[in-house]
Amino acid sequence: MRAPVCAALLVWVLTDAAARQFSEEEMAAVRQRIKSMFYHAYNSYLDNAFPYDELRPLTCDGQDTWGSFSLTLIDALDTLLVLGNRTEFQRVASILQDTVDFDIDVNASVFETNIRVVGGLLSAHLLAKRAGMELEPGWPCSGPLLRMAEDAARKLLPAFETPTGMPYGTVNLLRGVSPTETPVTCTAGVGTFILEFATLSRLTGDPTFENVARRALRALWKTRSDIGLVGNHIDIVSTKWVAQDAGIGAGVDSYFEYLVKGAVMLQDEELLSMFQAYDRAIQNYTRFDDWYLWVQMHKGTVSMPIFQSLEAFWPGLQSLLGNLDSAVRTFQNYYSVWRQFGGLPEFYSIPQGYTVDKREGYPLRPELIESAMYLFRATGDHTYLQLGVDALESIEKIAKTPCGYASVKDLRDHQLDNRMESFFLAETIKYLYLLFDPTHFLHGGGTEGDGSWEEGGEAGECVLGAGGFIFNTEAHPLDPAALYCCGRHDQDRQELQDILLTLSQPGSQSKPPPKQTEGGSQSESIALKPGEKKTPPLLSCPVQPFSARLSILGQVFTDDT
Repeated sequence: MRAPVCAALLVWVLTDAAARQFSEEEMAAVRQRIKSMFYHAYNSYLDNAFPYDELRPLTCDGQDTWGSFSLTLIDALDTLLVLGNRTEFQRVASILQDTVDFDIDVNASVFETNIRVVGGLLSAHLLAKRAGMELEPGWPCSGPLLRMAEDAARKLLPAFETPTGMPYGTVNLLRGVSPTETPVTCTAGVGTFILEFATLSRLTGDPTFENVARRALRALWKTRSDIGLVGNHIDIVSTKWVAQDAGIGAGVDSYFEYLVKGAVMLQDEELLSMFQAYDRAIQNYTRFDDWYLWVQMHKGTVSMPIFQSLEAFWPGLQSLLGNLDSAVRTFQNYYSVWRQFGGLPEFYSIPQGYTVDKREGYPLRPELIESAMYLFRATGDHTYLQLGVDALESIEKIAKTPCGYASVKDLRDHQLDNRMESFFLAETIKYLYLLFDPTHFLHGGGTEGDGSWEEGGEAGECVLGAGGFIFNTEAHPLDPAALYCCGRHDQDRQELQDILLTLSQPGSQSKPPPKQTEGGSQSESIALKPGEKKTPPLLSCPVQPFSARLSILGQVFTDDT
């Protein structure tokens, strides 16, 4: 078994690399190289492939892949702002408003359309003020990009009209779900909607989107096995598991990601408790020597002792929960594979220490770089910056073509494939750039923010852009503070105002009425009696003076935090 040898070699590499500290000038130079990579790919798409979905970098032309709506342009829009290009952001946002139409006779993936199109448009909408765009009154509760995101999401809603609430995998954007559509879809295709759909509901005031996403999550939760695991593909009508392999990789990955990120963004204990239950089962049955294998969901016996490249998001997710020791060890395993091939093969046999037949490719995926970004933010260890440089140089050396960057068909001999996925611009380059920019506004500008907070809402009563952005699984950043700006939270704001007025009157004994939750039951008031102490929930924030309590680094303070 070669994996322990690779891991041992990596420990030496990490120890050696840890001695080097990157200066601000060196990090700035790397950022410039990353920008050059982006613009080589981006300009090649514009020159050779627009308005098709994706660039074909070997033949210098384009193709439609996921729906025929200039997908790469939507996916890359917020990356333009991340790199500081406000002018091009404004130009592209205007082009998309004029050219993209979702009322078309196209069969589209419900999952991909949500994470790439809905997520990309929502992110761009929430970044519009920072990009210098002209805003409608009441932003972020209105705006053309928000309406586009809502239009795209409404085209997906027919897929959720099932007996269980779990969605079909494909929907026709003009006619809805085909009568012959298969009811079998992957686990991630059921559980990867809560970030985008909850954001839409909170901004538009229409609870439909968040409701269908929650119903799907709860239906999927009920299908877990007796040992607490879920499989890979499920019949969404009968709830029978068609593929019973349980793991953290392809077909499952973003389901777990959205439970954690949904819990953080929505301050939702239900989602967190779901993930914690899954995590206990995952650690018990699938983890071996800091690798995560695939097991039979009912028995826990190993079915596939392989590592999939999509699993490389896991150390980053662990870091969000504070599980740093485990995250670092697992990351070292994954990076040993990268060093072996100059990229992550789609499948890697852990016992054999080599690629799996017909799964030798690397389509320039972002997951290992994503985890490096999170781990650098969590630890400050410059080792991860060296890994970022290695990734940058590998992609430049192996995948660059005169017309962009090509997916690697076979990492053994570096054959290329004629495709540049839109996620290369949306995720891979974005995470790589953010890894080398620790004071970027998406990181909160350091520990205290970057001094450019934004007002939002009808009367400017909301503070946005303070940091704490949540990345969807396509790396589109969503601002949690924006979720508390719009109409459905008018009652919350009025209650808070009443409390403040009461507290400002000396000797006043009046008490605001307890808030009614959506289910009709009363929740605890944020006004405590003298001498009372409040027990913090699982998701809690540090106590702050009121002037800081609206949002600190993006963590929203609500009545029960």
